[in-house]
Amino acid sequence: MKRLWCEFAWLGGAAVTPGVVVEVEAGKVGAVRLGVPEPPPDAVALSGYTLPGLANAHSHAFQRLFRGKTEEGQGNFWSWREQMYAAAERLDPDSYLELARATFGEMALAGITTVGEFHYVHHGQGGSPYADPNAMGAALVAAAEQAGIRITLIDACYLSGGFGAELDPVQRRFSDGSAVAWIERVEALEAGPQARVGGAVHSVRAVDPDAAALIAQWAAAGERPLHAHVSEQPRENDECRAAFHCSPTELLAEAGALSERFTAVHATHLSATDLELLGRAGACCCFCPTTERDLADGIGPALLLREAGANLAVGSDSQAVIDIFEECRAIELDERLATQERGCHDPATLLGAATKQGHAAVGWPDCGAIEPGMFADLVNLDASGAALAGIEADSALGSIVFAAGAGDVTNVLVGGEFVVRHGDHVRIDVPAELRTAIAQLGGRS
Repeated sequence: MKRLWCEFAWLGGAAVTPGVVVEVEAGKVGAVRLGVPEPPPDAVALSGYTLPGLANAHSHAFQRLFRGKTEEGQGNFWSWREQMYAAAERLDPDSYLELARATFGEMALAGITTVGEFHYVHHGQGGSPYADPNAMGAALVAAAEQAGIRITLIDACYLSGGFGAELDPVQRRFSDGSAVAWIERVEALEAGPQARVGGAVHSVRAVDPDAAALIAQWAAAGERPLHAHVSEQPRENDECRAAFHCSPTELLAEAGALSERFTAVHATHLSATDLELLGRAGACCCFCPTTERDLADGIGPALLLREAGANLAVGSDSQAVIDIFEECRAIELDERLATQERGCHDPATLLGAATKQGHAAVGWPDCGAIEPGMFADLVNLDASGAALAGIEADSALGSIVFAAGAGDVTNVLVGGEFVVRHGDHVRIDVPAELRTAIAQLGGRS
């Protein structure tokens, strides 16, 4: 058994708790003991503030490749997408492993202990499968293992280039040709002790209703998480209504996709009917505010979704920034801009989206809280740094959510073992690996 002493720990609720000992057995929390003002002699001391590990519920690891190359200039989501496709075209299993390992390492440094990797770059250039049809997915699973974090490989079905449109050359890499072939490939995926598998309807643009229904049935049969990009752009809504006389959310509901295991990613442009459907299903909606700002998507109706009964999660999506604290506070701050009202989402709710609800969304309900029976995944923040200096304990939670960032993360533990210690990754040189992976891929034609 290992003992961890936390100067302050967030155990849920509106405040942090002083003097907490977390006992770890076989990678899980065995007991939580309160009122321990000094570290016991046999305990590892974690000064500052300790939280459950953070969940990054929506990630495209390969998009770390072009950080800094797309943020400037004019355009919109659709013009940005062409640059994203160009980056996807350069990947192969070996280079993807290297890039993803470094990207997941950066996530670990930011306090992320679980990533939901929304994966659709499946095949070789032109759409030819690799000898192992899951070589790209296997690379992502291996990358997460080597970086020391958990992963849910959210394998995405992608069948068309738009409503009734043929795939373009790059998109052929994404497609298995049919939902049946997609299921056969995904069933052959091998996970691991820190890996799980979920599924995704990439979007209603890329997956027709009959195929979406098959994917929903597959996910329900295995009680797997099911995700989809939903209403990220008004154009998607308009084209869906023209093709099927309903919204993307309504189409997914008719396909049987909505449930408490379903996550709508972005959910930016929703109707009252959409809100009601998602809320009644107890679905989750994953907001990625940095990406949604970057692509000029808009501000999603987070408060209305919560009021309807939906849960929230957050993700780094395009990796323009990897900072879950920023994504959390952006939900509230963007809502303030949209409503001209403050206090729509309290700090505990926002942090819950990044921990327990985010983990549930990616199929890890046994993560995201410091309580017995949960995996001992923890993130520890430095209370002596500039961001949190002078903060009183009774206001610490609000300060963590609204002022702290990835740079304040000092220690990260997964299964009770250090992945980040004193601000450094214990396994890999993350900056060096990022520079190498990006330089190698950037030089390829």
